[in-house]
Amino acid sequence: MGEFTMPSLGADMDEGTLVEWLVEPGAPIRRGEPVAVVETAKSTIEVECFESGTMGRPLVEPGTTVPVGTPLALIETAAEARPKAHGTHKPRKEPQGPPAPEAARPAPTAEPAPARTPADSEARDLGPVGAGPLIRHLAERGGVDLAALQGSGPAGRVTRADIERAAAAATTAPPRRARATPLARRRAAELGVDLSSVAGTGRDAAIRAEDVSRAASGRAGAPSPPPRTTAAVGASRPSEDQAPAMRRAIARLMTRANRDVPHYYLSTTVDMAAPLDWLHDHNRRSPMSERLLPAALLLKAAAVAAREVPELNGFWTDDRFTAGEGVHLGVAVSLRGGGLIAPVLRGADTLDVPALMVALKDLVTRARSGRLRGSEVSGATLTVTNLGDQGVETVFGVVHPPQVALVGFGRVVDRPWAVDGLLGVRPVVTVTLSADHRATDGAVGARYLTAVDRLLQNPEKL
Repeated sequence: MGEFTMPSLGADMDEGTLVEWLVEPGAPIRRGEPVAVVETAKSTIEVECFESGTMGRPLVEPGTTVPVGTPLALIETAAEARPKAHGTHKPRKEPQGPPAPEAARPAPTAEPAPARTPADSEARDLGPVGAGPLIRHLAERGGVDLAALQGSGPAGRVTRADIERAAAAATTAPPRRARATPLARRRAAELGVDLSSVAGTGRDAAIRAEDVSRAASGRAGAPSPPPRTTAAVGASRPSEDQAPAMRRAIARLMTRANRDVPHYYLSTTVDMAAPLDWLHDHNRRSPMSERLLPAALLLKAAAVAAREVPELNGFWTDDRFTAGEGVHLGVAVSLRGGGLIAPVLRGADTLDVPALMVALKDLVTRARSGRLRGSEVSGATLTVTNLGDQGVETVFGVVHPPQVALVGFGRVVDRPWAVDGLLGVRPVVTVTLSADHRATDGAVGARYLTAVDRLLQNPEKL
């Protein structure tokens, strides 16, 4: 029996609050699927399970704050469920007494035992309703309950025709029970919300507690909710309570970074004429939904440069540098209620620019709506901050330990610029690097900024 524990969603996280469960006990879960919503000092995050199996007994109720590493629920893995389902048929040894006298022994019968047909053997292995993998798949897809179905095949086996008839009959039956998390059902009962009228935003369109709250707030003349339980109140703490906690978490991390990390700072100015020309040409030939922003080019250049200069792509732990496995960019995102979070673009150096733009839009949208997953808020090997949209021309950030570098991009501005001895006006951007002097020296940082400049002058190769 495995344990699903409160994860560490960042170097500055010591504890978290369980907001709600996204799956009910007994439900099957697959590796990588979100099973719970956890609130940290910075954000509300969907946390995935890292093993497949069956959701077991919850150990922590929603609204409870527990330290990192605390078991939240039990997970019955597939390996544990298999013996339980099929059993282990070991022959039982009968106690052996003294051999019976020859005369008392029954004479061997000449009649052979009835032969087992393949159909009998298959029916025995398919369970009480005689449903093979294909039949079970068709039943699940059609929403058919096999246990309540009378099979028309040999020995009562369920056939494909049985499934199709039952599925067709179900289309005229009353609507099925809405998929909803346990907390969502409790919230709906408290607020008097009909779950069948609520659109779910969870996995497989499951209704979450926030969907119910949104539906209740949108109703005209909605009745006042009854007094909330302690767990429900804790599970929906207002954002104004979370803002001071976020500032305290940021303060702790930044104080630690400035105290423990000996920073050095470098900057360079990059001519953006070539990348912007390429960008304008691409956007002119693309539909509105596929157009790119300069931020996508800047992020791609930062990621590829980190691959070329791996000394800046990794972590300082146990008094030594450990290179990151891949380039995973943490992108600083300002939140509407104040504060910031740095969700992770994994494998950013391997994405083409359009794919990176799509991933960036999705990540920023979910970061600001509190819909990030646990794997998207940890594991960054290098952080990038871009304050150009705020009108800032130069930004020197603070390294996010245990990372060893942070890249900053400012606003693209027009400046006098000499090209081939001729002075003109060109769009330029200031690129900065804040780095940990324990891991690298200025020469390494200079190589990185030079690589970013070179890559941006050839945007078609990014």
